[in-house]
Amino acid sequence: MQRPDIDVLLDRLRQSYPDARYELDWDTPVHMLVATILAAQCTDERVNAVTKTLFPRYPDAQAFADADLAELEEAVRPTGTFRQKAKAIKSACRMLVDEYGGEVPQSIEALVRLPGVARKTANVVLATCFNIPSGVIVDTHVIRLAGRMGLSEHSGPQDIERDLMRLVPQDDWTFFGPAMILLGRYVCTAKKPDCPNCVMQDICPKIGVAR
Repeated sequence: MQRPDIDVLLDRLRQSYPDARYELDWDTPVHMLVATILAAQCTDERVNAVTKTLFPRYPDAQAFADADLAELEEAVRPTGTFRQKAKAIKSACRMLVDEYGGEVPQSIEALVRLPGVARKTANVVLATCFNIPSGVIVDTHVIRLAGRMGLSEHSGPQDIERDLMRLVPQDDWTFFGPAMILLGRYVCTAKKPDCPNCVMQDICPKIGVAR
């Protein structure tokens, strides 16, 4: 399978996005966890608009755990599937309080036990809050780019993550995910990839992209 040289790809990502980070606003690991749960099937911009008022109202895990569920549902309604998200946030924060002293655990095994938390959410929290390379963040942008660049022949996020973890040095995992997300969000978009202005133009096989 044709694919770019990973060292060249990483070098160009660093030149384009030297300070790459996940674009959710947060001030504590608990808030990052909540924001990431809210970001499922929702834009970061909308989540950030909601959390601007949500976080002052619920400053820590205890506050979310004790929240009135109906009030929490109403507060997160703009992010979609709000009943499911509110229930997951309240339950996850109750578990944080009961088992981890209200703090976010720093292992992927512990995080994925929390309601509403899968590998992507856990990877985001560990990479963003603690700079822990637990894996590679794989969202819709990374799935799309991995296919177009020939980095993975799989379609499922877990299979794609395994492929990327084999290709990308572990020291680069916390940078690679957010940088690829930015490239996918602003350049290699779903409907109209801007190949002529992409830093990967000459090394990308452009798999599945209309010529």
